[in-house]
Amino acid sequence: MSGTTQPFFIVSSGRSGTAMMERLFALFPQIDMHHEYMVHHIQPAACAYQMGILDADHVLDVLRLTHGSAVHYSASPTWGDASNKLSWVIPLLERLFPAARYVHLVRDGRKVASSYFHKLGAECYDDASTAIMQAFYDADGVLPAPPPEKKYWWPLPRHDDPVARDFRGFDQFERIAWHWSEINRTIARDLESIPQERRHFVRLEDLVTRAHARSDLLNFLGLPWDDRVAGLLARPHNVNRPEDYPLTPMQSEQLWRLAGDMMRQFGYHERPEYRVAYRG
Repeated sequence: MSGTTQPFFIVSSGRSGTAMMERLFALFPQIDMHHEYMVHHIQPAACAYQMGILDADHVLDVLRLTHGSAVHYSASPTWGDASNKLSWVIPLLERLFPAARYVHLVRDGRKVASSYFHKLGAECYDDASTAIMQAFYDADGVLPAPPPEKKYWWPLPRHDDPVARDFRGFDQFERIAWHWSEINRTIARDLESIPQERRHFVRLEDLVTRAHARSDLLNFLGLPWDDRVAGLLARPHNVNRPEDYPLTPMQSEQLWRLAGDMMRQFGYHERPEYRVAYRG
């Protein structure tokens, strides 16, 4: 047990390289590294917090029992979690860990939306699970909560959100495109209040292709260079089907309509949609 363990959190949309980050930081023996730590507890709590179903105190209790206890009892100098689920609760993490560091990891929304839609469509904003979650939210405590399965607990727009009415008519791809924009907007907003020296922004594409992006990330976390890093980043991970699906013209229109502002904020309007080269 160490009372001086330093936590850091990699926050992002899903399908953006968090599983790869777990493998990367597991190279360093001084880090106790995780991917989506205690996800069946964190995902429902974080989703409910984002939607206003649970208040901050309730979700803080969940984080204390999971991440708080894990950091407290870790025998390593550094403890890390790469989890898109934590993206919704950055202010609460900051209350629990006032010295924590944060990495905002971003991947091109075109690739994220396509990957979710084609590879994880059964557990990300599918029609049936979204309808169940919407009915639960609309019932305001009358219906039992859905079980803590991933397929149910994806945030919906709050009732007072201007997009809430239109969202009910979205198809699955539109819901996913909205999600990529909303989760990254939330991360960027919440990290603004974190001191500059404790937050770092990086695009996944730059980590893969640019040596300075890799060294900047390691320097931010106080880690030495390891020659294995570049080779690990060159190989896609957490890929259940090694196929690349460029957007159709309709999907491209939907993505830019719903997520265009964030795409431009991160500079993806100046970058062509890249192709993923899967290797055996």
